[in-house]
Amino acid sequence: MQREIITTDDGSKTIRIKDWDEQYHSKHGAIQEAYHVFIKHGLDLFKNQDVHILEIGFGTGLNALITLLETSKSKFKIEYYGVEAFPITREELFQLNYISALKAKHFKKQFALMHSAPWHEQVALSDGFLLYKKQCGFTEITYEALFNLIYFDAFGARVQPELWKEDMFTIMFKALKKGGVLVTYAAKGSVRRAMHAVGFTVERLPGPPGKREMLRAIKP
Repeated sequence: MQREIITTDDGSKTIRIKDWDEQYHSKHGAIQEAYHVFIKHGLDLFKNQDVHILEIGFGTGLNALITLLETSKSKFKIEYYGVEAFPITREELFQLNYISALKAKHFKKQFALMHSAPWHEQVALSDGFLLYKKQCGFTEITYEALFNLIYFDAFGARVQPELWKEDMFTIMFKALKKGGVLVTYAAKGSVRRAMHAVGFTVERLPGPPGKREMLRAIKP
C-alpha cells in the first residue's frame, strides 16, 4: 500500500495510507489527539502509581513518546508494550517532527531507540520507562490480566472493521487487570455496543479537536 507523510493541523506530521484514505492520527492534529485521548483520559487516571500499558498500534511511536515525556515529570514507572504488525520504515521515521513539535530535544535518542530497539526484547528508555515491542497481528495477543491501561489506536472501523468487534474486545478485556481502562479515539455506536457485550463499562467522553466524542471502557 502506498504511504505518504502529511502535516496535520497542529503542525505535527503523520502517515497517510493512500489506498485507504486513512491516517495514523487525526488530520486535525496528531499531537493534540494523542494527548487528549491517551494522556488526559487514560494515563492521567493513574497518577503517582506504576502502570503497565498495552498499545494497540505502536505505529509512529507518538503515543509512547508522549507517555515517556509524562513519566519524566514524576516518579512513577511505566512498563509499555507496543504491538505493531507493520512497523514504519527508517525513511518515514526521519520525516516525523515530533521531537521539534514537542520541544523534546533531550529525548531525541530515546525516540530513535524506540524504533531501533529489537522486537520481543525489553529495553530501558529511562529509569522509569521500560519498552517491549511485539510484532504480530492484534488478534494474536494472548496476555491475561497484565495491564492497567490500553491505548487502543488501531486503524478505524471503516477500513479494518474486524478490529472493532466483540472478538477483539474480548482479547482486550482478558488482557486488562480488574479496574483496568481502555481508551480510544473511536465513538461509533457499534464499537460501544461491542465493548458492552464483552463486559466493559463504557463512557462516552468529549473527543479531541475535530471529533465530538471518544470512548473509555473500564473492566469492572
